[in-house]
Amino acid sequence: MKNRRQSGFTIIELVMVIVILGILAAMALPRFADLSTGATNAAKAGLEGSVKSGWAVAIAAKSPPGAVSVTELAAQVDGGVAAATGVQVDIDGTTYTVLTFTDSACTAATAAVGNTVGCVSGLTP
Repeated sequence: MKNRRQSGFTIIELVMVIVILGILAAMALPRFADLSTGATNAAKAGLEGSVKSGWAVAIAAKSPPGAVSVTELAAQVDGGVAAATGVQVDIDGTTYTVLTFTDSACTAATAAVGNTVGCVSGLTP
């Protein structure tokens, strides 16, 4: 009789490969599970930068250049809504406000949408 030699992987080899793949997946999963938090933080930082840039553009667009109101500032920001305390924008169902102030030292908060903006700083949920 002929000696038949079977080729292939043993069950132990297959189980070891599955275990190794499971360990690698368990190590990689936490890196990808927290992507939404990182994306939200990036959107919040972008929002604050957008409002600050919009403030500079609004000042430069005035003829002659001068102070802008919270309402004029909100018009410069995509999706921005003027509020007494600043410019509000919705990110993933949560409304965030970029705070505006009437003085250049960022100490006197705006109290109405018609107040002039002297400083833009900070973000609140």
